[in-house]
Amino acid sequence: MSATDEAPDEALEQAGETAESESEDEVEMDVLDVFWLAGEGCDGCSISVLGATNPGVEDLLTGSVPHLPRLDLHHPVLAFEWGDDYLEALHEAARGERDPYAVVVEGSVPNERLIAGDGAEDGSWVALGEDEDGNEMRMVDWLDELAPGAAVTIAIGTCATWGGVPAAQGNVTDAMGTMDYLGRDYRSVLGLPVVNVPGCAPVGDNFIETVAHLLLYAQDMGPLPELDELGRPKWLFGETVHRNCERGSYYEEGVFAEEYGSEKCLVELGCWGPVVKCNMVSRRNLDGVGGCMNVGGKCIGCTMPGFPDKFTPFFKTPPGTLVSSTGSRILGSVVRRLRNITTENQDREVRWDESMGLEERAYQWMLKRGSNYDKDRGTDRGKGRGD
Repeated sequence: MSATDEAPDEALEQAGETAESESEDEVEMDVLDVFWLAGEGCDGCSISVLGATNPGVEDLLTGSVPHLPRLDLHHPVLAFEWGDDYLEALHEAARGERDPYAVVVEGSVPNERLIAGDGAEDGSWVALGEDEDGNEMRMVDWLDELAPGAAVTIAIGTCATWGGVPAAQGNVTDAMGTMDYLGRDYRSVLGLPVVNVPGCAPVGDNFIETVAHLLLYAQDMGPLPELDELGRPKWLFGETVHRNCERGSYYEEGVFAEEYGSEKCLVELGCWGPVVKCNMVSRRNLDGVGGCMNVGGKCIGCTMPGFPDKFTPFFKTPPGTLVSSTGSRILGSVVRRLRNITTENQDREVRWDESMGLEERAYQWMLKRGSNYDKDRGTDRGKGRGD
């Protein structure tokens, strides 16, 4: 294992240059094997992917998306094969007989070195099947075997990207993210670092869209997807929740919710949206519906590397909120009054503000209507005067 606590180096941020320099490894493909490795997790990421719609996972599995290869998914739960038939595909990939292929990791990676010994009799945290000699194959063994030869390795969900809940303080497995396990300097066959799509659970369309971009790049039909310094797709995780939140305008005017169910800003109830990188509020959760803040919830930072330890307790106001919310209240009270004045002015027709006044103009209009459209009749009379 190459777990490390050091900050990501600049080489990761320049993964595009590395990948482009290895473009000779790009090959056309009709079918791409995808080996889904399950670590310590709840399978929620799999459920999210099954709910994706743009495109749907079934479109990728049937090869219905133009210019993209058909995916042959080897998932421990969704696969048609089982037992030895299921494991045979993994063994073939490990022997180099399934090139090209991709690896997807769901769930955090446990530290198997914590268990004494190196044999099946000593047990394991997470295992899947046996090797060709009958020895237990742990999840980390499959990752060690498959990651070096993978066209791309994708970590889906916060557990697989940063460790997530299984890596929270007090865990006994020393769980970690895929990048921490493989090392910051890991590069796939295409010259890419571990591609991270975080979230607990992530937006399914975020994952499918990332896969589609990577497949187009592998086919030499699209540019290299731009990743940030932590391997996240920049176009998906480049903005904070707050910048796209429907409640953001309330923050600007210094108006905050005092209880759940309010339409106002939730920062003072414990929302971390101003500092969390996530597109949930703009893309929504499933098929354009839902999303934490859109349905009354607050952001608890589930896409961030510090989740959950740095964001708990979830119902506590984030540090710095007192300063920022007080500033918003002071400035917002002025801005709100000025906007109310402008709104009141703009909420009137121009003719209402003319000197004659609304009531007088309405009276003159009635006179004209009653005179068979004789524009001159009645214009010299005032309200209440006889003929």
